[in-house]
Amino acid sequence: MDTLIQSAVSGALVGAIYGLAALGLSLAFGVLKVLNVAHGELIMLGGYAAFYLFTLLGLDPFVSLAIVFAMLAVMGLILHALVFRHIVKLDEENRIKNSLLLGFGLTLILQTAAVRLFTADDRGILTSYSSSAWQIDDIRFPFVRVAGLVVAIAAVFLLEWFLKQTYWGKALRATSEDWTTAALTGIDIRRVYLLAFGISAGLAGITGVLIGLGFSVNPSIGLQWTLKALIVVVLAGLGSMRGTLLGGILLGLAEAFTSILIPGGGAYREIVGLIIFLIVLSLRPQGLFGGQHA
Repeated sequence: MDTLIQSAVSGALVGAIYGLAALGLSLAFGVLKVLNVAHGELIMLGGYAAFYLFTLLGLDPFVSLAIVFAMLAVMGLILHALVFRHIVKLDEENRIKNSLLLGFGLTLILQTAAVRLFTADDRGILTSYSSSAWQIDDIRFPFVRVAGLVVAIAAVFLLEWFLKQTYWGKALRATSEDWTTAALTGIDIRRVYLLAFGISAGLAGITGVLIGLGFSVNPSIGLQWTLKALIVVVLAGLGSMRGTLLGGILLGLAEAFTSILIPGGGAYREIVGLIIFLIVLSLRPQGLFGGQHA
């Protein structure tokens, strides 16, 4: 029983990071109808940014969260202005197709640049509290993972507040519903698209900080985290920020229980997410929480 509980705790805490990784991808796709498969590379760059802020300037990763968010948000604005801006003029079907091609090209460019700049070695952020944990009976709650859960929850609630209480947040929601009607009401669609992509990239940067702190970062991790984010987006559906976080936690739990309940389940940990992806896509394409708008 202790093993099951510990696995559930570990799976939920890792799943919160999955949910945070999917949050930015879901926002960009929901508003722009652009599937940015280079989202994982933005996460990777966020991890490197936190690593060098820590090693060169001594900034604690949790202190650097806002800085990394701003850095990646600016990069997102630049990428949208230079690359993705040209495809938002297309209809939704062609946006998705062309964004896939652009995203794959961007993935190769960013991976190659990261190898040249940072080498292919794994980099991790080792702090004085990296191995610290709270103990309740025989159940361990690693400080870094619990803090990651808190950051993910805070990101969800701040994003929900922004979407519900600010003019530009309401503009984002209106544009995601019907960009034509939103434009007719006077909303500057170009600025909305730019803002959505910037926030999406900033959220990827925050995810990268947590990955650099709790896992490790190298130039090839992008695809792995893009797949995790895509699975969570399909599992949760579009329209619910809290649902996206919950979808990530469900994926983390599924992976954790697969590892301990199936003989040799550790080898199938990554496959279970793809199986869930196919099942949900086949039986409930709108996702488990789709349609529940933030």
